Formats: sequence, structure tokens, C-alpha cells
Amino acid sequence: MTQEFDELVSHAHDTRVVVVGGGIAGLVAALECAKVGMRVTVLDGADRPGGAIRTAEVAGIRLDTGAESYATRGGTVRDLIEELGLADRITTPDAAGAWLVGIPGVGAAPLPTGGVLGIPANPWAPDVRRIIGWTGAWRAYLDRLRPPLTIGHEHSLGRLVRTRLGAKVLDRLVSPVTTGVYSARPEDIDADVAAPGLNNALTRTGSLTGAVAQMRSGSGSRPGSAVEGLAGGMSTLVDALVARLQELDATVTTGAEVIAVSREGGTWRAAVAHEETDVEADLLIMAAPEDTARRLLAGTVPGLAREPRPAPVVEVVTMVLDAPALHAAPRGTGVLTVPGAFRAKALTHSTAKWSWVADAADGRHVVRVSFGAQGEPPATEGLDDTAAAALALAEASAMLGVELELRALRGAVRERYTQSQPGAALGRAAEVAEVRRTVAATPGLAVVGAWLAGAGLAQVVPDARRESDRIRRAALFENATEPVEGDATA
Repeated sequence: MTQEFDELVSHAHDTRVVVVGGGIAGLVAALECAKVGMRVTVLDGADRPGGAIRTAEVAGIRLDTGAESYATRGGTVRDLIEELGLADRITTPDAAGAWLVGIPGVGAAPLPTGGVLGIPANPWAPDVRRIIGWTGAWRAYLDRLRPPLTIGHEHSLGRLVRTRLGAKVLDRLVSPVTTGVYSARPEDIDADVAAPGLNNALTRTGSLTGAVAQMRSGSGSRPGSAVEGLAGGMSTLVDALVARLQELDATVTTGAEVIAVSREGGTWRAAVAHEETDVEADLLIMAAPEDTARRLLAGTVPGLAREPRPAPVVEVVTMVLDAPALHAAPRGTGVLTVPGAFRAKALTHSTAKWSWVADAADGRHVVRVSFGAQGEPPATEGLDDTAAAALALAEASAMLGVELELRALRGAVRERYTQSQPGAALGRAAEVAEVRRTVAATPGLAVVGAWLAGAGLAQVVPDARRESDRIRRAALFENATEPVEGDATA
């Protein structure tokens, strides 16, 4: 047994792994391989690792300018944070919750509690009726009376909600949530992927509102409340991952743009721009965005050689404001908008949401304004940074219902993201399942990232762990059978 163990350890130390992409998926996958002694090299084309997790100094305050939190479901992200020694930094958002603005005839109102993707369990609840009105509540109530002719068979979330509950529930409650969460219209969202179990619950209860009530039984939390953050910003997670990788003798190289990938015999080669020598490895973990991953792997894995669908482009403007009128947090921790009512899609009042940000801001306010969605370029497109900040300030003033003058602006940073196709988009689950089968059939290859796992750390982290475990097992135990991943939402 000791000899077998020693041989396994020696085999691990002799196994070279190259990870293309230094976002969270790539760093987590790299860590899983480095922990068993494999020789790991991470190549990232950006000037800093982290992907969508970005920070910047705004008016002297170090702030998240990208992802600011993670969903708590599954507990996998918290497990990683604790493993990295960051448990004392975990923080929860203020319980005040967010508001909805741009409601016809109403203006603004707190987001209702107890729903699923904005679908209410009770259309007569005061916080729901305030938004959809009496006529909207009566129309939604018809859901309880309709015959169950199509129950459990509608995939489009938008069509399902419109048919069962009417246009007001769809336009005023569901559309703002899917636009804010997925940057996509509810008509393009697969109900079975976005809300697993909803169709089955609909079949059991005979109504959509009844299905939501059953799924939410015992829970009254507001949308988005099941999240946590890290004091000091989510970049502390990136820093801790890089530090742990370096402790394990892994190499993380930034500014290393991989321009080609090939495989000869059992060896992978990654060609890096401006470098004469390729990086060679026994295992390749592709952690780049979809368009880059498909392009780099097309010659080696022909099944991946196709153009991806256009992805949402989002711009986020993070502002520091000297605005005493915001002390009262007039719209809670943030705002979602009814599509078409504003040029921005969402706003986060960070100093109202996170106590660590409020402490760092020292009486000032941090507000993040988001622009852009699927098929809708951000309103900041083509503007210079000064004009983009001015537009964000004007939108924030209107969305928060508070006059914010230009002189209140103490600093602003603008970040641009090309998001992955929503994992819940119609047809996306089948596409992802096919990619996973193709990848699993290619020895020594794993592909990780939000374009396969779905957006958000709660999706990306466990997927990266599973994929890296799959190929490291196959590498260390030569007779191991690599499973074919068929669940695109895992």
C-alpha cells in the first residue's frame, strides 16, 4: 500500500497542468490540481486575475467594481472561503431589501417578498397589489380558476407567466428581475432551468401562484437576500486563491495571452503571445470565456468549432457621492427597473447594503448603476467616462427619487463586461450538455467557467471543482472512466 501511495504521489508531481484563464473558475480548478501535488501553471491575458471580480480605488476608497457578492445556496463558496481562511470577513447585506421603480401609475415600491423570479405566491398581498393594481391582481387570480390544460409543459418563463398570470405580473414583477439577474427577457428564459421544480409544482398544485407558494413554503426572504459578501471586497477571495496557489508552488502569470492551443500525442501546448516557447502540459483546463475557448480549441476539438450566440454587454458605473439626502436610504439597498422606464437596468446603493462599505465611505455614499442587457447595448456605449458618469448620476437621481447634483460626485469608475450567455436561456441547457459530452471525450481536457456552469460563484465554484476532479482522477488512475456530464445546470 505504501509503495502504491508513493507511486501515486510521484505520478501527481510529474503531471503538468496548464490553466488558460485566471478568473475564479480557473483559479479554483488550478487549486484543486495543485492540492494533490500537480505542477500547475495559470495563464491569464488580463493584467490581473479574477475575471468578473474587479476592484478599483474610487475617491480614495477601495471598492468592488464587478461582482460584489455570492449566492449562499449549496454552501460551496462559503466552504472555499473558510478553506482559504477568510471566514472572519464574511458579511451579510442589510435586510432593508430593494425597490422597484418605473411602475406605471405608481412610480416606486419595495420589491415584494415571497416570490420566485418575481412571480408572486399571493397576488392579493398588499406589496404585490400595490405594484400590479386591482386589475392585475384579479387577472392573476384567474390562474387559480383556469383548467390545467398546459400545466407543466411550458418552457418559456415569459409565456408561462403571461398565460397564467397576465401582462402586469410579467411586465412589472418578472421582467425587472430577469433583466437584473440574467440581463435577458423572461420570454428567453427557460423556466425549468431558472426555477427548477416550478413546472412540477405547477402540475401538483394546479396553479402557478400555488406552485410558488409551495416552493417558498416557510420562506419570506426578499429577492436577492440569500447572498453574502466579503468585508474589503470580493477581490480578497482572488488574492487568497493566488496566495494559496503560490504556497503550493503553482505559477500564476498575468499578461499572458494564449493565442493557440494544440495537442500532439499526450501533450498539450499553449502558445503565448510574444513568447518563443510554448507552455507544455499533460492536462489542459480551459477557463476562458466561450468565444475564446471555442476558438482556441476548434483545431483540436472540432465539435466545439462554432460561433457562440451574441452575449449581453453590461457596463457598471461605480460612484462615490457626497449626498446627505441618501443617508435615509430612500430606496433600500438598491433598485430594479421596469424595462423601458429608465436607461439603466439596476442600481445598488452599496453603502446602504454593506456595512463595511459604509464604514470605508465615512459619511459619503457609494452607488453602482448598471446598463445593458441581452440584445440591448448599454446606454453608456460610445460615451467617454465623464459623460458616462454624468448619465449614471442622472439615472441614479431619478431611480432613487433624490436630487443628485453633479457637484456631489467625488469620483467614478466605469467597467465593461461581456457576460456569458445566461445558463437559463432557452435551448442553452442542451447546448451545454453537448459541449460537456464533447469535452469529456477528449483525454486530458476540462472546460470550466460561467458559460457552462451558469453565472455566479455559487454555480462556477462547484462546477470548477467537479471538472478538475474529473480529469485529475483520470490522469492519476489510468483505468478511471471519465463520466459524461449531461446536466447543464449542475
